[in-house]
Amino acid sequence: DIVSGSNCTVLVEGESGVGKEVISKAIHYNSQRKSKPLVIQNCSGFNENLLDSELFGHIKGSFTGAIRDKKGLFEVADAGTFFLDEVADMSPLLQVKLLRVLQEGTFTRVGATLPQKVDVRIIASTNKKLEELVSLGKFREDLYYRLNGMKIDVPPLRERREDIPSLINYFLNRIVKAHNKTEKTVSDSALNKLLEYNWPGNVRELEKELERLVLMSGKHDIITEDLIAPRIWEAILSAHTERAKKEGNLQEAIIALEKEMITESLIKNNWNK
Repeated sequence: DIVSGSNCTVLVEGESGVGKEVISKAIHYNSQRKSKPLVIQNCSGFNENLLDSELFGHIKGSFTGAIRDKKGLFEVADAGTFFLDEVADMSPLLQVKLLRVLQEGTFTRVGATLPQKVDVRIIASTNKKLEELVSLGKFREDLYYRLNGMKIDVPPLRERREDIPSLINYFLNRIVKAHNKTEKTVSDSALNKLLEYNWPGNVRELEKELERLVLMSGKHDIITEDLIAPRIWEAILSAHTERAKKEGNLQEAIIALEKEMITESLIKNNWNK
């Protein structure tokens, strides 16, 4: 809410799947630029050979294959927002060119002679710690400070488990509509298991698991715990066993191991006791 009303450059850091692009869209569509373009580009997807043309455009005849004038991404995003996804994957060449635009606010199309001025807000995201990459010499320090106008750290889902029930309700409503299914609810026992899991893939992984659960539940209105993916069960049970080994006594560790072995057997036999 604070950064949406400003024009400052924003850096969004967080693990893969936490929703960095969703946050970036929320910033743009709640800003004064909401009626202008939002250009989204994954930085690892840039082709080095066509870098200048992609970013800054070119004029007809500037190189072989340039059969017409073409706008670059900065020109397309003029007066709007340019979202640079996974900015840590930018090549050294791209880092230099991006820094120049951020510093001067101008660029020149390939083959052109006159510079063009642009008014573009930059929102960058990364699943890595840029500050650490700077200290290792893998990311330009001057570019880091340009991008780091306001930093938003998005915590992983395991650190905000209180969001999981709301996310489940949101995704279930969306998924049942997309697949023409009847309304679904998650049983209390299934919800407890989903709350226990650490979700290494974060919100994206939760969404995919719920989509799977909706399809697996068939005509049933309630999603039960036995439908939860085996990998989730195994991760939860393994965590229980490890915790019992470290924090509990011998009896607790034996009980945890016995529970893990029984559940693994049930999963392998499709819960047929």
